[in-house]
Amino acid sequence: MNQEKHYHPLLMLYDVWHLVKNTFFLFIFLFVVQASSGFWLFTYGRFAIALLFLVVLLFIPVRWATSKYKIENKNLQLNRRLLITSSRTVPYVNIQHIKRRDTLFHRLFNITSLTLETSTAGDNSTVTFHVLTQKEAQEIEKQIRTNEKDNRTEISYKEDLDQANETVKIKKENDKYEIIHFSPTKYDIFKAALASFSFIAVIPIAWSLMSNLIQVFPIGGQLEDAFTNILHSWPWWMFLFSLILIILAAIAGGIILTIFRYGKYEIASDFEKIYITQGFSERTTFSLFKANVQAVSVHQSLIKRILGLAEVKLICAGDTGSDDLEANRLYPFLPVQRAYTMIHEILPSYQVTPVMNRLPKKAVWIQILKPSWLWMIATGFLYYFRPDFLGFEIPWWILSTLIFILIMVSGLLHFYQTRYTVNNQFVQFKTGGFNTRLFLSKKDKIAELQLTSNIVQQKLGLASVMVSNHAKPVMYTKINHLPVEWCKDFYTWYMLKE
Repeated sequence: MNQEKHYHPLLMLYDVWHLVKNTFFLFIFLFVVQASSGFWLFTYGRFAIALLFLVVLLFIPVRWATSKYKIENKNLQLNRRLLITSSRTVPYVNIQHIKRRDTLFHRLFNITSLTLETSTAGDNSTVTFHVLTQKEAQEIEKQIRTNEKDNRTEISYKEDLDQANETVKIKKENDKYEIIHFSPTKYDIFKAALASFSFIAVIPIAWSLMSNLIQVFPIGGQLEDAFTNILHSWPWWMFLFSLILIILAAIAGGIILTIFRYGKYEIASDFEKIYITQGFSERTTFSLFKANVQAVSVHQSLIKRILGLAEVKLICAGDTGSDDLEANRLYPFLPVQRAYTMIHEILPSYQVTPVMNRLPKKAVWIQILKPSWLWMIATGFLYYFRPDFLGFEIPWWILSTLIFILIMVSGLLHFYQTRYTVNNQFVQFKTGGFNTRLFLSKKDKIAELQLTSNIVQQKLGLASVMVSNHAKPVMYTKINHLPVEWCKDFYTWYMLKE
């Protein structure tokens, strides 16, 4: 059993840095922008923020000196002895996911941060070590995962997958094999920039920078005069050429933004865990245990379907994070076929079934003729307000008709694209209109099954199925207008759990 020890001394410097960062703009506002103000709120505010800053600054070394942790064989002990002694025990079996985050601060000192997501709820659902040496982080991760037995299995796992797919990259790190399933190429980055519309985000960023420049320097009138001269003196072809340059610059800026976000993205796995890494100056690695995966979901928006891309989400037990990087969200711009093959590579027991059943033809009438509250509300809004668009007065009934047509097309697409099947121990659903979603789950991972049938469905011999999977929050998947005979067989299949 290991000895109890203090946190890394650099944790105090890390806390000071965060204190300065969190209070910087408040100090600027009170002591610079409102420095000459005699208003009582600002006068007492300056005194209060200075006093609070000093108290927190003095408390940082006290908190470090009174806090310790211990790495044991079965659990992690977190202790604090100040006025009140507190102790927290975190069993390794309750840890669902592990996240490493290396900011610029961590990289300067060759340290790292480690966040452990547990299966408990509330404020104690996570354990965060803001500063750890690489060795300490590896020691904690080594205690969490299974040791010798799993290492032998990882070697055989590596050999089997290496023989099955020679293009898969394999690396050995910390005495375990990691298989790199995906890292984006330049062409992948370009398609991601188009699919994410990141080039559009360049426009508000450039406008914000220009607005700030005008406020700092008195050049607003000069820019307005220059723009007026351009409108009156430039021929049409120069406007067209300038517009093309602006579009190309926006696309280039969007590609740069995408590179900073996804350029070093990596999806890897070993025998028991999946690793997702992203970031340039700040590297974040989120790992989750494969055993916690409850289902797989493949999403495609309209633009992604046009570009042949998809996003894979792993529905997992426990919290999967709410930061920029979520553990259950793989690279959101994967080529469709690559996404399907990657599911099988990462989770060998999972495999997407290419052939699925279609809805019966009588289901199309329910899909098309069901009342659309969206169309009714939009029609009432258009009739009452009679809005105009860009100065053009368009009759309200034309806009209402266009909305109605879009809803009808969405309903037809939903009917033709909905699929369902059962393959041995797996159930697979596909739903959606302009956007589609493919759902794949094992029988033993389905927490609850519900069959419903309204009056219209009963007359047509149809029913709806809804399944739930353990997640945070619980995930519900529903598919409508299935043949009632298939629903009964599906219920029997689900109840015959092994």
